[in-house]
Amino acid sequence: MKYSFIIFSLLTFSYSLFTDSSITRGPDVGEIYYIGPTATQPDAIYHSTDFGETATCMDSTLNTNINFMSICADLTLGVLCGFSMPENLYISYNYGSEGSWTFRNSNVSYRLNSGVTEGFLYHGFSQHSEDYGFNFIQHSYNGFLGSSSISEIDVNQNIGYVRSVLEDSLYFFISYDNFENLEVQNVFNSMEEPIGNLTRGFYSGELYTLGINKDLKYSSDFGYSWETKNSFTCPSLPIKGIVGGRQPGELYILVEYVQLMYSIVRTDIYHSTDYGETFTVYNAFSYGPEPYYANFIATPIEGTSPLTVQFTDISSGENNQEWQWDFDGDGEIDSTEQNPDHTYEDAGTFEASLTIFWTMEYEMTATQEIIVTDSVSINNEELQITDYELSNFPNPFNPSTEIRYQLSDISEIDNVLIEIYNSKGQIVDSLPVTLSGVEGYVTWDAEGFSSSVYFYKLNIPSSPIKKMILMK
Repeated sequence: MKYSFIIFSLLTFSYSLFTDSSITRGPDVGEIYYIGPTATQPDAIYHSTDFGETATCMDSTLNTNINFMSICADLTLGVLCGFSMPENLYISYNYGSEGSWTFRNSNVSYRLNSGVTEGFLYHGFSQHSEDYGFNFIQHSYNGFLGSSSISEIDVNQNIGYVRSVLEDSLYFFISYDNFENLEVQNVFNSMEEPIGNLTRGFYSGELYTLGINKDLKYSSDFGYSWETKNSFTCPSLPIKGIVGGRQPGELYILVEYVQLMYSIVRTDIYHSTDYGETFTVYNAFSYGPEPYYANFIATPIEGTSPLTVQFTDISSGENNQEWQWDFDGDGEIDSTEQNPDHTYEDAGTFEASLTIFWTMEYEMTATQEIIVTDSVSINNEELQITDYELSNFPNPFNPSTEIRYQLSDISEIDNVLIEIYNSKGQIVDSLPVTLSGVEGYVTWDAEGFSSSVYFYKLNIPSSPIKKMILMK
């Protein structure tokens, strides 16, 4: 199952920070390995050759009796290395399949990085091997300071990157001699966590990073400057790992939901070919009902004061007990309604949040940034819509439904769309509206979509949000 979308807002829920090497690129385009759960066991190694759309469980690690914490693919076809506690390195020459693992070395940590030459394997920035982990060569890393270090190497084998924390500063180093000497490339406030785990891109100098704030950043100049490509807080994705691919602009993100003592398990592979601006999502594995997560739609998310924002809960999960809304990020509960609205009287940037409580006191929080600017005079030629309505029939439907709209007080309008959202708040389709009058309809053909609850709205401020159900 796959679907494409643009991630446009962010949400977080309680989940441990992802490991360094839970997903790794293979030698071929579209080939990845990752560590993920099964229906009966918590850890397994999966292999995909079609960008994550389908995956084969190669080894349930409990059956092998090796509890892999991280994995790393080599450029040699079928070669996969794995780290297991306590500090043991194993290697497979058969795609990580069960029974193919051989002990290779000890005193190796979970921070494994692949080289760009066959047989090269990096143990963080301190050592590297040129013979598939048989022997490791020590690095000097002169100039290094700090702790809690994360590293990556460039497409150019001699260039390496190190992220390190010292007191209240985060240092980003670059090395031009295979970690023998390190130079400071940039310094940040460590509390902001602008740089987290690192993965190289396709070209030399390209890097991706994703910190605990879940902002995806990209650099094309060896980490000297960074551009935010995306954010992952709406819904809050439990991200377990990221890795650059083998095509220009390619990136993979591993998302894993494990909830209620493994009664709910879901693994998704997010695949991008435009540097992380948009993703195709493949549901690689599911067990049990849909995962629990908090999510909502806020419309509009920016405008002039006074700005009235409609908040619509689209959280996943049953038996919702309580909704707690904080509209301005001050820690105070402003509403306990399921779908409230709020008027922002003053200009500013506000972090609105929704905390949901489920049965067994299961709690998650979603956040959304609301930007309010000072009121300005409205040009008479600008669009003005004071009232509109939306409805669809039939509802429930299969496979198509007519979405009707009614508008009033219209001046010129261009590029008005009806946007279709799934239950995660992701845009899955958009339909152009032809405004030849104040009333009309468009038909949504959902033949290629699965049975679920969907939402729709106009892409203009204060549009109502409506719900429809596709039943196949």
